[in-house]
Amino acid sequence: MPSIASLECSRCHHHISAEAPQTVCPRCAGSLYVRYDMDELKRTARREDITARADASTTSLGMWRYSSVLPDVTPVTLGEGWTPMLHSRRYPGLYIKEEGANPTGAFKARGLSLAVTMAKHYGLKHLAVPSAGNAAGALAAYAAAAGISAHIFMPQDVPFANYVEGIVYGADVNLVDGLISDCARIVGERIRQQKETNTPASEVWFDVSTLKEPFRVEGKKTMGYELVEQLGWTYPDAVFYPTGGGVGLIGMWKAFEEMEALGWVSGKRPKMYALQAAGCAPISTAFDHHKPTSEFFPNADTFAAGLRVPKPYGDYIILDILQQSGGKAIASDDKAILASILDYGRNEGIFLSPEGASATAAYDQLLKTCELKPTDKVVLFNTGAGLKYTDMTAEAMHLKRPNGKKPLSPPTFP
Repeated sequence: MPSIASLECSRCHHHISAEAPQTVCPRCAGSLYVRYDMDELKRTARREDITARADASTTSLGMWRYSSVLPDVTPVTLGEGWTPMLHSRRYPGLYIKEEGANPTGAFKARGLSLAVTMAKHYGLKHLAVPSAGNAAGALAAYAAAAGISAHIFMPQDVPFANYVEGIVYGADVNLVDGLISDCARIVGERIRQQKETNTPASEVWFDVSTLKEPFRVEGKKTMGYELVEQLGWTYPDAVFYPTGGGVGLIGMWKAFEEMEALGWVSGKRPKMYALQAAGCAPISTAFDHHKPTSEFFPNADTFAAGLRVPKPYGDYIILDILQQSGGKAIASDDKAILASILDYGRNEGIFLSPEGASATAAYDQLLKTCELKPTDKVVLFNTGAGLKYTDMTAEAMHLKRPNGKKPLSPPTFP
C-alpha cells in the first residue's frame, strides 16, 4: 500500500501535506485529490498482483483488492466493492454495474469506508455529514464499525430506509425541513459554533461532506478500477453515471488517469455521461448552456432523492470531465424514470433505484435517437438497491397495500 505524497487542489493545483486531516484547499477552497509517488507505484503496483491477492484471501477483499493504489492504512471494511457487472438481456453492449450489492445498499459505502478509515487513522472522534440519504446510512454504518460518533443531517422526506439505518447504527440523526443544501449549511454552522465556543478539539465535528474532504473520492475511484478489470482491463465506449454530487464520476476519471500512468489500460477513455432528474438538473442545465460551473437549481423536486443536489460542490470538475471525454449531461423527468424502473424490473430482473433509472432512461433515449447503438459497450451504474426506495417508488406508482389495509405506522425507537 502506498504512502500519500501530498494532497493536490483540483482547482489551483496547490499541494499540501496529508499528515493531518484536511478539508478543502486553504487557498481557493477547491476539492483536494490524493496524490501518490507515481514512480514508486510503477515499481510496486502490478495489476497481476490484484487477482493473486484476491485469490489468496480467505474472505472477499472487495474494493480493498486495490490496496496497492490506496492509502497505507488499516481498512474499516464491511465487505464493500467488487459488485456484479450484469450483462443486459436485451442490449448486447450494455452492462449494469449493480452497486446495490454493497453493504449499505449503495455505492456510498465505498467512499465512506475510505473516509472513515482515514478518520480513524487520524484519531477523529466525531464525523458529520449532510446527505440526501445513502451517504448518511453509509457513514452511520462505518462509524459504528470504527467506534466513531456520526452526526447526520438529512431532508425529512428522505426514503424511510435511510432514516431507519441511521437509528439502527446508533447515529445522531437530524431531519431537516429543506434540501441537502440546507443540511450542509447547518453542519457548517454547527462546526463554526463549536470552534468559536472553544469546544475541545477532540469533540469538534469533522465534516465529511461530498468533495469537502479528499478520501471519499479515493473510495469511489475503485469503481473505475473494477469496471476496467471486469472488462478484461479494457475501456468501454461509454460510462453512464447518475450524478447528484458527482463523486463517483470524478473518482472514476481519477482512476483512469492512474491506470494509464501505471500502464494497466490503454486506448481511448470512455465518454462520460452525467444523468440527472429534470426536477433537479444543475449539471445538465450548465452543460446545455456551455457553462464551466452550475447555478443553484431552484425548487428542486424529484423522487430520485440522491439526485436532489441543487448545487454540486464539484460542478466545475464534473463539467470539465464531460467536456474532455466527449460525453454529456442528460436530465429525465420523473415519469420517464418511473417507467424505466418498471421496464428494467420486468424485462431485466433488476430493481433499479430512481437514480439508476435516470441512467437507463437516458440510455434508452440515446438508442432511440441513434446517438448510441445497442452494440456500443456501455457500463451503466445502478448506484443503489431499489429496495431501499420502496416507499418512494410505491408513492410514485400510486401503489397502496392490498385489501384496504393502511400502511404500518413507523415504529418507536429509543
